[in-house]
Amino acid sequence: MDPAASSLIDRAGLDKAKVRELTSRGLEGADDGELFLEYKQTEALAFDNGRLKQATYDTTQGFGLRAVKDEAVGYAHASDLSEGALARAADAVRAVKGGYTGTYAEAPGRTNRKLYDDVNPLGTPAFDQKVKLLETIDAYARAKDPRVRQVTASIAATWQVVEILRADGETYRDIRPLVRLNVSVVAGDGDRQETGSYGVGGREGYERFIEPSMWQTAVDEAVRQAMVNLTAVAAPAGEMDVVLASGWPGVMLHEAVGHGLEGDFNRKKTSAFAGLMGQQVAAKGVTVIDDGTVQQRRGSLTIDDEGTPTNRTVLIEDGILVGYMQDRQNARLMGMKPTGNGRRESHAHVPMPRMTNTAMLAGDKDPAEIIASVKNGLYAVNFGGGQVDITSGKYVFQCTEAYKIENGKVTAPVKGAMLIGNGPTDLHRIGMIGNDFALDPGIGTCGKNGQGVPVGVGQPSLRMDKITVGGTA
Repeated sequence: MDPAASSLIDRAGLDKAKVRELTSRGLEGADDGELFLEYKQTEALAFDNGRLKQATYDTTQGFGLRAVKDEAVGYAHASDLSEGALARAADAVRAVKGGYTGTYAEAPGRTNRKLYDDVNPLGTPAFDQKVKLLETIDAYARAKDPRVRQVTASIAATWQVVEILRADGETYRDIRPLVRLNVSVVAGDGDRQETGSYGVGGREGYERFIEPSMWQTAVDEAVRQAMVNLTAVAAPAGEMDVVLASGWPGVMLHEAVGHGLEGDFNRKKTSAFAGLMGQQVAAKGVTVIDDGTVQQRRGSLTIDDEGTPTNRTVLIEDGILVGYMQDRQNARLMGMKPTGNGRRESHAHVPMPRMTNTAMLAGDKDPAEIIASVKNGLYAVNFGGGQVDITSGKYVFQCTEAYKIENGKVTAPVKGAMLIGNGPTDLHRIGMIGNDFALDPGIGTCGKNGQGVPVGVGQPSLRMDKITVGGTA
């Protein structure tokens, strides 16, 4: 049976009445909970060093049954979607309630909004056309510059069908496409080698991303980054003003600030932002949102993995902390409303508060004016990996593309720059905010407690004053 056209319960050959009975039995006396059903197809093709190196396809299905009582969670999951497995799961999750009875939470609201099509991206184009595309990307990248020594091109897609069944009989359903195209190059000049990479993606089919205008732009950008890094000098070190470019550099905001605004960390008071609701936590003019409702964006969802419609949630408004990202359990325990941020990696994982598309909104400054305001500093255009301590707010981020700013002008590219600081403290160091807001091109994946989910980030250009830069000079 077609998973897009039929219930996953029907597809598994189960009796709907029996499934509802088992779900109700497992959640009897619980504060909240649900049966989460999933069917997912995944593919990935990678072309590396002149040949097809990887071609994988996977189909997974299963369920997760969750019972929530106060702060406790009982969870059972299986890839065996059968009456016997559901019965065993119901018996397992009942243990969390300790014999107490509770009032089952009100069901999530409904939405008629649809942020993406039901299209299954794995079917089109055909496999041989996908391989040919990767070969073409490889050839195009190598022809761009004789210094290109290695090219890695990949495409990946998932198509996920989810159904959520509650003990009160309410059901929710969502069909989620997701694609991504990535290009990475290694360029060399003598003994020196440097890398550059670029990717695009979103919740749609492959069609837009395999157009020459799109994949050529990705290749051009990856090659440009590699060539810039080939000429990079040692990064300066010390305390200096830093200008962040728009778009992908919002990943630093995501890590250094976003995680600290998730409900569970604040309920448990392990976030540096705990207890600061209504207080000034950033410079005036700083507004940060989490928006899961942007059409076809990688981090967007019509409903979250508990059935709650996603929202545009304001977290910081003009420097004041006004909101957290919430799933149902933490919202209830904190006396707040769910915000549609209950997310899980798969049926084998419990939901928790997670970001969707997290961004700082635009200001009124011209980006050129921001750069001109810095006498000697750093212009950070792209970021790689980073580490953040949620409790203290301390972070370290690696710049994969950065430049010196000297007397208000962008000059030499630098290598090895690291930004070191404290998220809650450095929000107060934002001195200028640009009018050039942009979201990232659709490549983000966020990790938390061993779970990875697709996300988006964004911001305008902005200046942060007196940031510690670790360098190699």
